[in-house]
Amino acid sequence: MAAELVGPRVYSCCHCRNHVCLHDDIISKAFQGRNGRAFLFSHAMNITLGTKEDRHLMTGLHTVADIYCRDCREVLGWKYERAYEDSQRYKEGKFIFEKAKIVKENW
Repeated sequence: MAAELVGPRVYSCCHCRNHVCLHDDIISKAFQGRNGRAFLFSHAMNITLGTKEDRHLMTGLHTVADIYCRDCREVLGWKYERAYEDSQRYKEGKFIFEKAKIVKENW
């Protein structure tokens, strides 16, 4: 009997199923997106970045860039480029994916 190989747990774009992030890269599930719950990830893949802009979010002023699925251009969340408050600097370089915009694959 052959052993069954299990790959990484992946999240995909809800529209085109392009792989965009790995479950193992979740830092926190306690975030709020534009349209409900969101997850903070350390890494992302197969995405493109929008223009950087300053936004007033729940935790203060941040410079962010929207993140888009590289294949279908769906907005999936944003990347924190800069946090203006010291207590929020841990978010810099991290990615927010809105739960409603991603689906589980391989699990």
